[in-house]
Amino acid sequence: EVQLVESGGGSVQAGGSLRLSCTGTGFTFDDSDMGWYRLAPGNECELVSSISIKYGRTSSADSVKGRFTISKDSAKNTLYLQMNSLKPDDTATYFCAADPRNLADMYIRRNVGTMDYWGKGTPVTISS
Repeated sequence: EVQLVESGGGSVQAGGSLRLSCTGTGFTFDDSDMGWYRLAPGNECELVSSISIKYGRTSSADSVKGRFTISKDSAKNTLYLQMNSLKPDDTATYFCAADPRNLADMYIRRNVGTMDYWGKGTPVTISS
């Protein structure tokens, strides 16, 4: 059974930083594309950052480019999202996701489809 468990969410003031973590089990962590989605009230779910195994690259949505960095530690089966220069618009629930089909590039660059497995999410609140 695939399990993804996020942690690290919280409340910070605008301009601050947070680092989200996600531990994954039940799948081959090294072979799977992974990413972070976010969902804010009234907004569509957005894939903000992803790691593509197929193309060996990370990608970010324009809304977070230059501020958010995705990375992973395969030895710990853990995915991270370092979020800097946070803005009130970044307020959302953030979800870790895994895609053993390795289609992350299509999801983030063509906005088509979603990853297969999701965690339950961790809330992030940015105050002005």
